[in-house]
Parts: sequence; structure tokens; C-alpha cells
Amino acid sequence: MQQLIDKISSYNLFNYLFPGVIFAAIGLQITDVDLTGGHLAFGVFMCYFYGLIISRLGSLLVEPILKKVSIIRPADYRRYIAASKEDPFIETLSEQNNSYRTLISLCLVLLCLHGLELMRQAMDKDWNTFFPFTLPLLFVLFVAAYRKQTDYIKKRIDKCLESDSGIHSKENKDETHNT
Repeated sequence: MQQLIDKISSYNLFNYLFPGVIFAAIGLQITDVDLTGGHLAFGVFMCYFYGLIISRLGSLLVEPILKKVSIIRPADYRRYIAASKEDPFIETLSEQNNSYRTLISLCLVLLCLHGLELMRQAMDKDWNTFFPFTLPLLFVLFVAAYRKQTDYIKKRIDKCLESDSGIHSKENKDETHNT
């Protein structure tokens, strides 16, 4: 278990595990449901998974909303890549920035959990009532996250090829030759 924890990057620790642990701890206070399953190894994986979900919600919902209402104005992605090559500390600042976005998302998820708990109590139902909605929502969340990550990788590749004219020129010659 310790070897696994040692391999977790600082990004994963602060954007997945940390918010997942906070979610599970506060979730227990809000709902009286042990979201870790009561086992250490299982609990660590569940907290990581909760944090992953919370982080993706931050990326896919919180960030676009904050952009739309002009609370944040991120730098152009191509400029970010170029500047990161010159100043590696920018990547550290970006990780910290993503941590704040994840914590904003965590607050919103906890508010939603509290609202669901109040609704559950008012309807006098158990938590299994909400379970059928969970899997489709997670499916949509992870498809959207996959799409965003694929676009992110494509932008990195495009920028890399744009800055390395030798590779880009060779690629264009190959495409012309193959047609």
C-alpha cells in the first residue's frame, strides 16, 4: 500500500485524493453513510475515485461557468505551452490553480449532497433510491472528460508539431506523397 501511495504524483494527491478524503469525511457527517466502506485499502481507492469525479466536475462545469461569467480569464493555451517551456514554475502554479478549482467543485458537490440528503429525508427513502441515476451520470461525466482530455492531447501535439517545423514539414510531404 505504501508503494502505491509513494507513486501518486502531487497533482493526483491534491486534486484527487485530498478532495476525496474531505468529501468522504464531510459526507459521513451530512448523511451518516460511510463512503469509504470501512476498509482502509478500499477507502483509499474510493476517496481517490470521489476526488477524480469532483475534479472532473470542476473541469467540465465549474471552469466553463467561471469563464462565462468572467470570474476567470485563462491564458491562451498555445501561450501557456510556450511560457511553460521558459518558466517551469508555471506548471506548478497551474497545478495549484487546478486544486482551487477542485476545491470549488468539492464545495458545490457537498452542497448538492446535503440537498439530496434533505430530499431523501423528506421523501422518507433510503440512498438506494438515488443509485439508478448514478451510473448514467458517471458515464456522461467520463465521456465528456475523455473528450476534453483527447482535445487537450491534440492541442499539445499540434503545438509541438507547429514549433518543430522539421517534423511538420515531413508530415506534410508524407501526406502529399500518399494522396
